[in-house]
Amino acid sequence: MNPYMILGAEAPDSLPRRRASRPAHLERLNALRDEGRLLLAGPLPAIDSPDPGPAGFTGSLVVARFASLEDAQAWAEADPYVTAGVFKSVDVRPFLRVLP
Repeated sequence: MNPYMILGAEAPDSLPRRRASRPAHLERLNALRDEGRLLLAGPLPAIDSPDPGPAGFTGSLVVARFASLEDAQAWAEADPYVTAGVFKSVDVRPFLRVLP
């Protein structure tokens, strides 16, 4: 399995949809973690703060191992943040881990 970067770009006014779909989104990430495939994941705050409050987020980043680019794309397209309209777009690319 190879690592892939999944970068979701936030849709306008999506904070309520993000909050509502977060448990299902985290469930999928925890499944990747439990399978040993998740390298890192997290949101991109709109301001320099661990809790951006109403400023919200500009997107999210996931780096995980998948069998192929197609599998990574399929996983990303099925994510609750995508299906709930939290993300206006998702970019999936191969990732080469150099450090650490």
